[in-house]
Amino acid sequence: MQNWPNPFIEQRADPFILRDGSDYYFIASVPEYDRLEIRRADSLEGLRTAPPVVVWRKPEHGPMSELIWAPEIHHLDGRWIIYFAAAHTQALDKQGMFQHRMYALECTGTDPLTGNWVEKGQVKTPFDTFALDATTFHHQGKQWYLWAQKSPDIAGNSNIYLAELENPWTIKGQPVMLSKPEYDWECRGFWVNEGPAVLTHGDRLFISYSASATDENYCMGLLWIDIHADPLNPANWHKSPRPVFTSSNENRQYGPGHNSFTQTPEGDDVLVYHARNYTEIEGDPLYDPNRHTRLKLIRWDDNGMPDFGIPPAETF
Repeated sequence: MQNWPNPFIEQRADPFILRDGSDYYFIASVPEYDRLEIRRADSLEGLRTAPPVVVWRKPEHGPMSELIWAPEIHHLDGRWIIYFAAAHTQALDKQGMFQHRMYALECTGTDPLTGNWVEKGQVKTPFDTFALDATTFHHQGKQWYLWAQKSPDIAGNSNIYLAELENPWTIKGQPVMLSKPEYDWECRGFWVNEGPAVLTHGDRLFISYSASATDENYCMGLLWIDIHADPLNPANWHKSPRPVFTSSNENRQYGPGHNSFTQTPEGDDVLVYHARNYTEIEGDPLYDPNRHTRLKLIRWDDNGMPDFGIPPAETF
């Protein structure tokens, strides 16, 4: 059984780890929400001490000048892409929500740590509303874009949407909604479905996501579909009526979520997530810096479903 230090990397929320060949890449939200930095190592453990390389800083003005959130790095057909969300202001809109939209960068070189990153602009969707937490995955011969967004006609903060990609920063066709907050555990503090992440196992494709406010109520839900079914038909998707990863009072781990998935060199699936070790937060939880990156092996049950267990206690 693999046991990583817990926390794995301190003060890094919304963690994303890409395994690309023999290398691992780490990117996450920084507490200042002002830049994008990448770490690279030839092992998962090496990411802890790998020096962060700043590849982009927010401009002083404009649509990407505030609150840089939840970046992901992807290697798509030889092209390095970073997705992230940004706002033009820290102020809330008339509905009391942040004003983020989704953006993409492309690296002009072959090395994402030394190449020049070019702004490709906003990834636009049919709604000009709060949007964030984009990820991408290859499935059934197509490249897909998966994200969270506020719908003008649905109560709450964000739902999960899926669309095919025309290119890394342009969606193709009409998006479909896969999930919206509907259960009590998705609506504590705020009505939220966000931070989707994709994992395949056996004959199913899984999407984890995070729900509720970003304090101790934050938790993970799960969607899944037969790997051969049409992902653009919402009726083909199944949704767990219960959260699959939640706070643990016993282990003093609170608000686990905004996860990604990676693998060990042996092919074992790893849950990458953030959580705090306390609930006493002063002010807005988003400005509390102590959501630390943590890792946990995923166990698969006899039915081919993931068992995330409970967040393990910290190691000292």
